[in-house]
Amino acid sequence: MKKKLNAKFMLIAAIAIVATAACAIVLFYSILVEQIFDDLKANAHVVSLVGLSDMPKNVKEQFADDGLRITLVNEAGEVLYDSEENEEKMENHRGRPEIERALMTGEGRGMRKSVTSAKHTFYYAMKLSDGTVLRVGKASSSIYNLGFRMAVLIVVVGITVFVICVIFAKRLTLRIVEPIEKMASNIVLVDETEVYEEMRPFISTIKQQHMDILNHAQMRQEFTANVSHELKTPLTAISGYAELIASGMTNEKDTKHFADEIHHSAERLQSLINDIIKLSELDDEDLKLEFEPIDLYEMGRNCISQMELQAQKNEVTLCLEGKPISINGNRTLIEELLYNLCSNAVRYNKRGGTVTIVVAEEDGRSTIAVKDTGIGIPKDQQDRVFERFYRVDKSRSKSTGGTGLGLAIVKHIVAQHDAQIELTSEEGVGTEIKVVF
Repeated sequence: MKKKLNAKFMLIAAIAIVATAACAIVLFYSILVEQIFDDLKANAHVVSLVGLSDMPKNVKEQFADDGLRITLVNEAGEVLYDSEENEEKMENHRGRPEIERALMTGEGRGMRKSVTSAKHTFYYAMKLSDGTVLRVGKASSSIYNLGFRMAVLIVVVGITVFVICVIFAKRLTLRIVEPIEKMASNIVLVDETEVYEEMRPFISTIKQQHMDILNHAQMRQEFTANVSHELKTPLTAISGYAELIASGMTNEKDTKHFADEIHHSAERLQSLINDIIKLSELDDEDLKLEFEPIDLYEMGRNCISQMELQAQKNEVTLCLEGKPISINGNRTLIEELLYNLCSNAVRYNKRGGTVTIVVAEEDGRSTIAVKDTGIGIPKDQQDRVFERFYRVDKSRSKSTGGTGLGLAIVKHIVAQHDAQIELTSEEGVGTEIKVVF
């Protein structure tokens, strides 16, 4: 990544320098040419004012030293005077572009190779009052030398600037890549205020995802530890009672008692395994559920029918209130949700208490609630009751066969249906858990 960034920065710098140098050379050349023609025009005016015949010899020598060539041509194009060549041997200049233009418009300029001197020359010509044309020329060799020196200077400056750009490009690349390298080593230690503003959302998202992964891994680790602990208890009981029976040291009464305990532990073990499997299925992100229209009131009636025997054992009365209301959901999961809520309401109730299932519509949304008159949940524990293996009354839960996973399963089912869950409870009075679809 560093090499690619450096290469791109250097390429951009090189293109910028070359483009700037080319523009500078073109601009310098155009300004220089314009300046040369302005100088030639000024010299031509000086000569026209002084006159060739009256011009001092030292002035003519100075013009020659400056590389200026003076030519006087009549209207017919015949050369009357030339400071460098013998005018009698020179050909007719009527066809020269600058002279022809001067005869027509009063002045003319040109830049071409001289037929007489075979040098590339700049020309300025002006028509005098007597009808003759005065032309001043200057060979471009000195100009090209100046241009060459300027080009060399531009190249040297360009290379210097490019080297400076390379140094800054490396520093900029290191600064851009530094947060990414820090993230690779330990993303938690990356300070979002130390990076570019544009990178902050990216780093924030990655950090959040990283923390979510760590939390998820920690939850799985805790879940595994809890599963091992919960499975160990009934297995230990089954193994111990079975060993006592196998040893033949128990009488008929003890054997029946131990067999009942083995049966109770086996049922608890089966419940744990079923709930763990259910949670694993709900945790699967690829789980595809089939949704269909479901009558919540009918589901409540079926749940009461299923729970009747358990309620009678606990001397709890089951009631159903409301009216038929349909939702779009998964039938199996909604049955599981209601069973877990009612099972908890019966298990943690008081003798002679009631459990009421209420199907209603609130603000245009379908709701189903399970109310009980049980032991209630302390306020400091209400936020934790949906955690896996969390129990408000651990001794009571184990004695009644609770696994501590029922409400965790409910929470997952609610999430699968894009619903919300609301809990209202008062210690010693009772609990209401409402699901809003």
